Amino acid sequence: MENKRVHLLIHGRVQGVFFRASAQQKAQELELTGWVKNNSEGSVEVMAEGEGDNVESMIEWCRTGPSQAVVKHVSVDWEPLTGEFQEFRIEYI
Repeated sequence: MENKRVHLLIHGRVQGVFFRASAQQKAQELELTGWVKNNSEGSVEVMAEGEGDNVESMIEWCRTGPSQAVVKHVSVDWEPLTGEFQEFRIEYI
């Protein structure tokens, strides 16, 4: 299976509900690399690379998020694979 890269923007009640830490844990389980961060307007942003099916699983997970999150919308943008990441980390703004 080929590797893929996706850029996600998750809207809803997604800050203050452990979304970043949960996303990092899920991405590590799926052996993905990239990052997750909060945005100033209240959304959460994810950049993830890895095996195609695992990237798809991450997208599906983000549509629900952790138990306290209320996800309203996820925008999905496929990007060219870069292989620039060594791990999946939380970025702080």
